[in-house]
Amino acid sequence: MTRLNELRDNPGSSKKRQRIGRGIGSGMGKTGGRGGKGQTARSGVAINGFEGGQMPLHMRMPKRGFNVPNVKSYNTVRLDRIQDYINSGKLDHKGVVDAAVLVAAGVIRRPLDGVRLVLGETEFTTQKVTFKVTHASKGAIAAIEAAGGKVDMPEAQPQAEA
Repeated sequence: MTRLNELRDNPGSSKKRQRIGRGIGSGMGKTGGRGGKGQTARSGVAINGFEGGQMPLHMRMPKRGFNVPNVKSYNTVRLDRIQDYINSGKLDHKGVVDAAVLVAAGVIRRPLDGVRLVLGETEFTTQKVTFKVTHASKGAIAAIEAAGGKVDMPEAQPQAEA
């Protein structure tokens, strides 16, 4: 049995870094791998994208893509995880299971912009659970309804145009 004070890296797993500027015998003395004289031999040089005053290539290229300013982030919860919490008694399935109930049970840490139910790896067998969530996959809805439960998605209803 290995003790904590006997733990070591595997031989050859870490390499000692090359110390530069430590004499000609080290092979990295004098100029220290920087070449001869000039701007790049000095410290504080950042000229990788500099093209001598010409407009740099990365600024000449067109901008691409679009960042959605109001993107929503959902808690994705698998049904087998909910099943485990119900089986262990941490989650009460008698009432309506919504984001607040899932937070109180410890299934999710915080309600972001809503909860999305997805089908898990094992079968959902709990009888008559009513979920009030933002989204649910078709497979999750089918599994819940097959077990006698119900999924209520108030935000998923299409809005009437004014």
